[in-house]
Amino acid sequence: QVQLVESGGGLVEPGGSLTLSCAASGLTFTRYTMAWFRQAPGKEREFVAAISQRMGSSPLADSVKGRFAISKDNRKNIVTLQMNSLKPEDTAVYYCAASATIIMSQLRFQSGYSHWGQGTQVTVSS
Repeated sequence: QVQLVESGGGLVEPGGSLTLSCAASGLTFTRYTMAWFRQAPGKEREFVAAISQRMGSSPLADSVKGRFAISKDNRKNIVTLQMNSLKPEDTAVYYCAASATIIMSQLRFQSGYSHWGQGTQVTVSS
């Protein structure tokens, strides 16, 4: 049974940093494409970042380029989202997602991912 558990969320001031982690279990981690999505109150869930070593791709949403970075540790089965220069508009619940079969064109779409975590809240406010 695949399990994804996010951690690291919290309250941070604008301009600050947070590191989110997603611990994966019940899967062959090296085979999986991992991603982060987020959902702000009253808004649709949106793509943030993905990493696929199989496809050699790690896209980021335009809104986070230059500020966020995604990485994958295959020894620890953890995917990390490093978030710098945070803005109030980054406030959202952040979700980890995984797929073993996703193709390149699906990386930015929720429908491409078969496993999801419960989410972790990130609030950027002074």
